[in-house]
Amino acid sequence: MANINAFMENNEVETIDTSRKLRVGIIGCGGIAKSHVNAYLEMPDVEIVAGCDLVPGKAAAFMRDHGVEGAKTEYKDHREMIDDESLKLDAVSVCTYNRQHKDPTIYALEHGIHVMLEKPFSVTLDEAVEMMRVEKKSGKILSIGFQPRMDANMQMIKKIVQSGELGDVYYIQTGGGRRRGIPFAKDKDSFLRDDTAGLGALADIGCYSLDMVLNAIGYPKPLTVTGYKSAFFGKDRNYSRYQFFGCPEHADVFGVDDFAAAFVRLEGGIILDFRIAWAMNVNTPGDTIILGTKGGLRIPSTDCWNGSVGGPMTIYHEVAGEQVETVVPIIPRPKTTAKNYLFNRKIRTFLDAIKNGTEAPVPTSQIILNQAILDGIARSADLGQEVKIEIPEI
Repeated sequence: MANINAFMENNEVETIDTSRKLRVGIIGCGGIAKSHVNAYLEMPDVEIVAGCDLVPGKAAAFMRDHGVEGAKTEYKDHREMIDDESLKLDAVSVCTYNRQHKDPTIYALEHGIHVMLEKPFSVTLDEAVEMMRVEKKSGKILSIGFQPRMDANMQMIKKIVQSGELGDVYYIQTGGGRRRGIPFAKDKDSFLRDDTAGLGALADIGCYSLDMVLNAIGYPKPLTVTGYKSAFFGKDRNYSRYQFFGCPEHADVFGVDDFAAAFVRLEGGIILDFRIAWAMNVNTPGDTIILGTKGGLRIPSTDCWNGSVGGPMTIYHEVAGEQVETVVPIIPRPKTTAKNYLFNRKIRTFLDAIKNGTEAPVPTSQIILNQAILDGIARSADLGQEVKIEIPEI
C-alpha cells in the first residue's frame, strides 16, 4: 500500500493501493480521449496498455503525442483490441463519437471489462436501454462521464434541496450555453454531423445541465416532453466566430442542433423548463432556478458550461415571517497538481469502484432518465408535438 498525494496539496492525502495496477485501454483516440489519458497518467495504479481508432495510425500517433509508452495500437477496431487476450484489460474508456458509443461499450461488457463511457450516454433511448441490459447481465461497471458531479458547488445544490430547505420542489428553470460557441475546428466535423454526433448542444452540454438539477431532486422519472431544436447558426455560412477557423464549409455538413428547448413534466408534479445553446443572440438563456414551497434557489449561469456554477448561489426564503436572502458562497476547488481536477476525480472514482466492488460513481440507473429526456426532446421536435416518455424494463 502506498500513500500517494495524487490530487491534494492541502490537508488531504489520498491513499491508493499500487500493489496491483489496473490495465486500461482507450477506444477512440480523438479530442476527449486526451483528457482521459491525461487523467490515467496521473493515477499511480493504472497502466494504459492499448488504444484503438477506426482511422489507421491515429491511435499510435495519439499515444506517442501524449507520452504513453508501450501501449499496443495495431488494431483495426475495438473488437480486435478487446479480443487480444494478452492485454488482460480491466477497463476501457469509450471516447468515440456519440453514435458509436453503443457497440464498443456492449462488446467490452460482454468480455468482462469495466467501462467508463464518455457522455452523452447515447443518442437514442433504445441504445441506452440496450447497453444497460448488457451491463446488468455482465455484472461489470458502466459509469457515464459526468465530471461536474465531482464539483463541491454542484454537490451543495443537492445538499440544499435534499435538506428540505426549499420544501417541495415544483418548478425548475435550467439550461445554459454560449453566445457564440459551436465547437468545431478545421478538418474536424464529426462533432456536428448527424451520422457521427446525432445530437449537438443537447448532448454536449445539455446533458450536464439536466444532470445538475435532476441529480439534486433525486432523478424523478420524466413523463412527457414538448421539445424544440434548431440549427440556424450552424447552417449559416456567414457565422462568425473563431471556432470556424475560416472554414464556412462546415455549414454544409452541419446536421445537429445548436439550440434546443423543452417543457418537461416529471413525476411528483415537477415542471422542468429547459433551454441550451451552442449559439444564440443573447449572452445567457438565464440562471438556473429551483422553486419550492418553502424557498427558492438561484444558481448563476456560466459563460460556457465549465463544470461548476457561475457565482455565489442565493436561497430566497422566510425567517420569522420576514423575506430574507441567504447567499451561499462559492466553494473553491482544492489546490492540486492535477491538470483537470474534476476530470481526474471522475476517473479516480471509477477506478475506486472497480477496486472496491462498489457501484458506478455515475450510475446508468440515473443517466437513463437524462437520456430519456434528450431522446424525448429530439423526437418531439421532429414530430412537432408533445411526446410521452416510456422507458422499457431493464
